[in-house]
Amino acid sequence: MPVASDIEEPSADADAAGEGLPINEVFYSLQGEGILAGVPSVFVRTSGCNLRCWFCDSYHTSWEPTGAWRDVDSIVEEVRSHEQANHVVLTGGEPLIHEESVELLERLAAAGYHTTVETNGTIYRDAPIDLASISPKLASSTPTPDRDPKGDGEWEEKHEQNRIDMGALSRLVDAYETQLKFVVTDETDLPEITDLVARVRSATDATVANDDVLLMPEGMTREQLDGTRGRVAELAMEHGFRYTPRLHVDLWNDAPGT
Repeated sequence: MPVASDIEEPSADADAAGEGLPINEVFYSLQGEGILAGVPSVFVRTSGCNLRCWFCDSYHTSWEPTGAWRDVDSIVEEVRSHEQANHVVLTGGEPLIHEESVELLERLAAAGYHTTVETNGTIYRDAPIDLASISPKLASSTPTPDRDPKGDGEWEEKHEQNRIDMGALSRLVDAYETQLKFVVTDETDLPEITDLVARVRSATDATVANDDVLLMPEGMTREQLDGTRGRVAELAMEHGFRYTPRLHVDLWNDAPGT
């Protein structure tokens, strides 16, 4: 569970100040999204993000980042306490804004863990990552005045300008096994998704198959997903992409630590 203490907000072009990593929570659960959905995993959630999606399902790592600075040793020790898990998911927020994430991933790799990094694709790091789960942010994620959770409009322009970095995105795709996971609000997102996938294919040497492109319905509760999952599944079939559930929401709704 998160330790509620204020942390310094990281900038998009600099590492956060502090010792170790700002950790919002560490917990054991099932991977709920992507090609490894259903796999028992330890989740290490860092705090702080360089973007502000209006529908962010981790509000206290982005809009109001909270957590405690922890050294890598203590994080690895807590991961190892969950003896059932061989998989670790490093998530956020945006974990790759922190240089210390590389050290954590190196330590986890040395201990024999499979690591997934959940990232928005705007920052590249050279690290032992088994699966880069890249979720490029679409125009529909921008916190426009009618959708801004804080209502002050501070992040609309910054988010829109920074949500896609093709240089970082293409380097990630070329360097790691990748899944491109798009949060879909409705069918109007599909032209941007297909265009972005085409741009990634043109910019990389890696093969990006349709099976590597995942469509995931937007929604943080079962009730919200009930209104989106069916249409997103249909869109996946129409375009030959893969559908991914939000298994943790289906199982535990919006309970923390899941």
